[in-house]
Amino acid sequence: MFDEMGLYPILTLLLASLVIMGSPGPSTISATAVGAAYGFRRSLGYVSGLIAGTVAVLLAVAAGVVAFLLSVPHGALVLTAVSATYLLYLAVKIATAPPLARRDDQVAAPAFFGGFLLAIANPKAYLAIAAVFAGVSLFQDRRLLDATVKIALLTGMIVAIHMIWLLAGAALSRFLQHPAISRAVNISLAVLLIVAMAFAVAG
Repeated sequence: MFDEMGLYPILTLLLASLVIMGSPGPSTISATAVGAAYGFRRSLGYVSGLIAGTVAVLLAVAAGVVAFLLSVPHGALVLTAVSATYLLYLAVKIATAPPLARRDDQVAAPAFFGGFLLAIANPKAYLAIAAVFAGVSLFQDRRLLDATVKIALLTGMIVAIHMIWLLAGAALSRFLQHPAISRAVNISLAVLLIVAMAFAVAG
């Protein structure tokens, strides 16, 4: 099957997904921020929600559901409002998270549902995935096979991209034992999260 379509279209798809879907945005920045604030293990539930939600967006794009959703009066505005509200809540939660050295496992980290909600309400996700999905053709005149293979490849990229951003945040957590450094980094990531959301909405 892969001999039939050649290696170049696959590499083009993967590179496009890395650049467009992997660039800083509400979902990826939040994965890093939560990883830095709560550490790798306790952030896995939230990031799993981000991954599941982003895959749901991918499936929606593939099925053409996005066109229907955005045709509903104020549908895009509702998505944006939900995403912005949750991101503001998440930014406050991250900015006020206690230093890792003073934290115990009873402090609740963001959960799976929060990540899932953000992913499906993230305006950048629909635009980025739609651009990648429609921008590269793997099989000419075989739409079902083309869509199936692209879904499989892009799902793998979604998992890899979010895990890389989470690992980057978790690596920062090693330096966050000092209260002053922890507070400064958490506030910076919270601000960056809000900025990423502002750019996503403006775009």
